[in-house]
Amino acid sequence: MQYKRVLLKLSGEALMGQRQYGIDPQRLKEYAKEIKQVVDKGVELAIVIGGGNIFRGVSGASNGMDRVQGDHMGMLATCINGLALQSALEDEGLYTRLQTAIEIKEIAEPFIKRRAIRHLEKGRVVIFGGGTGNPYFTTDTAAVLRAIEINADAILKGTRVDGIYTADPEKDETAIKFDSITFKDVIQKGLKVMDMTAFTLSEENKLPIIVFDMNKQGNLLKLVSGETVGTIVNH
Repeated sequence: MQYKRVLLKLSGEALMGQRQYGIDPQRLKEYAKEIKQVVDKGVELAIVIGGGNIFRGVSGASNGMDRVQGDHMGMLATCINGLALQSALEDEGLYTRLQTAIEIKEIAEPFIKRRAIRHLEKGRVVIFGGGTGNPYFTTDTAAVLRAIEINADAILKGTRVDGIYTADPEKDETAIKFDSITFKDVIQKGLKVMDMTAFTLSEENKLPIIVFDMNKQGNLLKLVSGETVGTIVNH
């Protein structure tokens, strides 16, 4: 395997499948099967999931809600998604732990770095919910932060596009895909990979980011096996 330990970042919207909001059980099941293939190969896998399919703090704030209050609601949304994903993974026979940045001790462990690493070493999938636990930070930033804390080899950003392009491929047919690109080039070309806080944190800690299409069957396994899938951002 190319990577021994990785952090998979999924957006909340990815869980909607064909729905307008909420969670699509079929999409969850598909993701769980993909993740199981990777864990069965001995890869240590942690997951950070967004909450945009349920609630977004930023959109709440734009409608007049207090931003801090909205972000706390968004954190709870990521915990709901984490529970749903945990259930789907356990249905596939995987051992899991849900750790949250905000304490909800009845349903999840608090995030403790050493405990998280120990779970990974034992072959458990660790899901990190609650973002960073602080308002004004996205789940992208939470993903990079947790990846650094658990000494992950790379952060895998699962999206619905198959990499980073010169423009949005869903809007511009002439957009050209990059197989690899440097952090510096992403900034200079003004490409959107992650929010700037997350991206800078990743660059400073020399953590590669791989953007790939999570919805294409087998992509995740190919990626951790060392095949060229999606776009890698590194130094």
